[in-house]
Amino acid sequence: MSQLHTIIIAEAGVNHNGDLNLAKKLIDAASEAKADYVKFQSFIAQDNISSHAVKADYQIENTRDEVESQLDMVRKLELSAEDHQILFNYCQEKNIKFLSTAFDSKSIELLKEYNLDFFKIPSGELTNLPYLENAASLGLPIIMSTGMATLNEVKEALHILQQNGANKDNITLLHCNTEYPTPMSDVNLLAMQTLANEFNVKVGYSDHTLGIEIPIAAVALGAVCIEKHFTLDRNLEGPDHQASLEPDELVAMVSAIRNIEKAMGDGIKKPSESEHKNISIARKSIFTRESLPHGHKLSAHDLIMKRPGDGISPMKINEVIGKTLTSNVPQETKLSWELLK
Repeated sequence: MSQLHTIIIAEAGVNHNGDLNLAKKLIDAASEAKADYVKFQSFIAQDNISSHAVKADYQIENTRDEVESQLDMVRKLELSAEDHQILFNYCQEKNIKFLSTAFDSKSIELLKEYNLDFFKIPSGELTNLPYLENAASLGLPIIMSTGMATLNEVKEALHILQQNGANKDNITLLHCNTEYPTPMSDVNLLAMQTLANEFNVKVGYSDHTLGIEIPIAAVALGAVCIEKHFTLDRNLEGPDHQASLEPDELVAMVSAIRNIEKAMGDGIKKPSESEHKNISIARKSIFTRESLPHGHKLSAHDLIMKRPGDGISPMKINEVIGKTLTSNVPQETKLSWELLK
């Protein structure tokens, strides 16, 4: 059985604050952490958000601005087509794969140019029929976040994707909670397994909790993909920084996930290669308590279980009791079958 490899997506998102230099530093951090992908967000603000849309509570808190509209906030975070090319090229320089989530049809068209390994559907588009049809028609593997969704909504979205050309074997569903940060009591990590069991698809986890323990637990529960927001500094102004990992935490998360992958093994319960040498040291054998004469018939009282375990196993004690000794034995003799008849 080959070792697992969890896809780790370092979600830069909009934590570049509209600054290409900051975006490049995020790529540096994701590359140094050895994530598989660094992911941005591709959108035309005007095509996604009406002038009437209000900010989420966490966005108001994190931007420290109650007056600014959601549209005005997001406009400042757009990446142009030229920006995308610059960041894509920089990812190649830094040996990390570029990824971005498109939020509208124009951005989907833009991302086609980059021959991405897969198409990422964000939670908010799971109930957007035209978007799902467009995404499915690309012919790419799909990773779809399921924040805020009911099981029936996920079922409907999967149906739409498959109706429009997506192969279920190439779809991965990410359990997700769309609150920044997500309270631990709302994570509901077992719902990830519910998705796997209900739809027979690959599953993963897109995380918005503080810290790294929940993504690590998700891998132990079978996640094949982990997505996690990160930033250079949680104190930066912007909607997502405060629910993001800082670079040293991203390094720790990636390292921990890779260790969990190694620890998962093949599932066969057997002594490991490293513990074989300790079997006889840790287990016990059957010994005599006292010195005993030739021809003595052994009783339970005569016997004691002691280390090392390279003699007759204590599991055989009922076969030893009642046997007679073939020679005199001193105190604390480790019995062998040759001494018994």
